[in-house]
Amino acid sequence: MRENGRVTSATRQPETPAAAVPPRLIATDLDGTLLRDDKSVSPRTVAALAAAEEAGVEVFFVTGRPARWMDVVSDHVHGHGLAICGNGAAVVDLHGGPGAHRFVKVRELARENALDAVRLLREAAPGTVYAVEQTYGFHQEPDYPKLHMEIPDELAPAEDLLAPDGPGAVEPVLKILAYHPTLDPDGFLTTARLALGDRANVTRSSPSALLEISGPGVSKASTLALCCAERGISHEEVVAFGDMPNDVEMLTWAGRSYAMGNAHPDVIAAASGRTVANNDDGVAVVIERMLAQRA
Repeated sequence: MRENGRVTSATRQPETPAAAVPPRLIATDLDGTLLRDDKSVSPRTVAALAAAEEAGVEVFFVTGRPARWMDVVSDHVHGHGLAICGNGAAVVDLHGGPGAHRFVKVRELARENALDAVRLLREAAPGTVYAVEQTYGFHQEPDYPKLHMEIPDELAPAEDLLAPDGPGAVEPVLKILAYHPTLDPDGFLTTARLALGDRANVTRSSPSALLEISGPGVSKASTLALCCAERGISHEEVVAFGDMPNDVEMLTWAGRSYAMGNAHPDVIAAASGRTVANNDDGVAVVIERMLAQRA
């Protein structure tokens, strides 16, 4: 999940790590990576994804977005039709189309962990406000800003939203969102990680001070690893793309990984290669080159 906004404007040509094991799976983030800034998938990228699938390379969309925001790529799924959503909190079958996505795997954030996170982060960063993302529902505190262009199902303090008898009590919590109006985004992330310790996994994908808090050990990388293990695919056979801190673990885990030209510095440091920016079809550039090398 990412608001509009560029991190850098670099447009250098791809730096490609030496090919080793032939790739069997492409794992790509969406916002700031596969999608252009206008949230479209370019014709060149559509063609590259289709060519990869035709060549026998599976494509997984791996995103912080919730399932209900996956319509932007639902028309471009092939074969398995699966996507990893919510920074690894859910594996979703997109074949049903808009409004009919099926949850294949859910890795929830326990409510007691979520309540601990809310309490500890309120103490460490006064002024923090929260929203709660569930499999289908979205709830927020009254002071949480309108960041997501959607109407929340419920407005209430986070402690009430996460109570055992709170709104959506029968639905799993996928993650909580923590927003601070004045803190530096990276500084806020560091503060939260120190405050929460191993109670939850904390990351961010927005240029603002908006954190995404998932269950312990839940990340894009860990859920992707589970999906790959089910298919007999090793990490050396995975090529990954990303642009923000929530992609770092995935890029580190994959055998080959690419930071976008517009990527956060931590992503550039984590990836084994670098491509051009999302608006310049950086994912497609690498896929085209990769498939040409296989020919």
